[in-house]
Amino acid sequence: MKIVTHNGKFHADEVFAVATILLAHEGEDIEIVRTRDPLIIKTGDIVVDVGGEYNPSLGKFDHHQTEGAGIRENGIPYSSFGIVWKKYGEKVCNSRLVSDTIDKFLVMSLDALDNGIDIQKPMLENIYEYTAGDLVDAFNPSWRETINRDESFKEAVEVAKKVLRREIIRTRDKQEGKAMVETVFAGAVDKRIIVLEDYLPWSDVLCVHTEPMFVVYPDPDKKWRVQAVRDNPHLFENRKDFPSAWGGKTGRELSEITEVSDAIFCHKGLFLCGAQTKEGAISLAKKALDA
Repeated sequence: MKIVTHNGKFHADEVFAVATILLAHEGEDIEIVRTRDPLIIKTGDIVVDVGGEYNPSLGKFDHHQTEGAGIRENGIPYSSFGIVWKKYGEKVCNSRLVSDTIDKFLVMSLDALDNGIDIQKPMLENIYEYTAGDLVDAFNPSWRETINRDESFKEAVEVAKKVLRREIIRTRDKQEGKAMVETVFAGAVDKRIIVLEDYLPWSDVLCVHTEPMFVVYPDPDKKWRVQAVRDNPHLFENRKDFPSAWGGKTGRELSEITEVSDAIFCHKGLFLCGAQTKEGAISLAKKALDA
């Protein structure tokens, strides 16, 4: 199989598109050719981000033609990554739900980036988040360098493959974990404090329910944490802060203030506390709730 994409500077959309195709055809003998030569482009079994044609049944995945390659309902046009993911995402993920979820948080953002659409604004002047687009661009040679850009492209594709593999695993496990959190929430007597016996991805679940204020869960060191729930897990605004007097306190000082003997710490941001035991963490949550 021959995958053809354009040469010159590469971008996140074709890097992740090619990575997706390689994952979908893992184990096959595949050649990657980077060119803008129309005659060579015609020899490609799959053509990505070049060629001026979108026809997935024929392996054509470009979006630069006048008519583009379609626009999502939310207004984000498809780039080469988006149209490749539309065809191969479910196969690569072995799940429509996982594929659709990754489309929302990764594919759409790179499609927007490649089509010149801003989807986020900096909260601080001239401070911007480092994105997957920046990660890929780091593999392009600087103006001083004379390294082989085709080899750099292949390096970037290998990184993109690793990212996609990890996101598939993380998203799959997160979906399973979220279902478990829903079960715990449904069975909780006091839904203001949700106690998890294992660490599970809880933030996206509990934020849609109005009752939870704090969640208690174990950490990898076998200690316990209690964390404030937020309406929006992407923003640092708690439904209820821990008492301001707890902020930044640790050990004996925190134990004396809270009257919880095994209290370990309280983050100065008033969103996270720790205790040696589950009982201690629950006590901290209850005291914070009543404060």
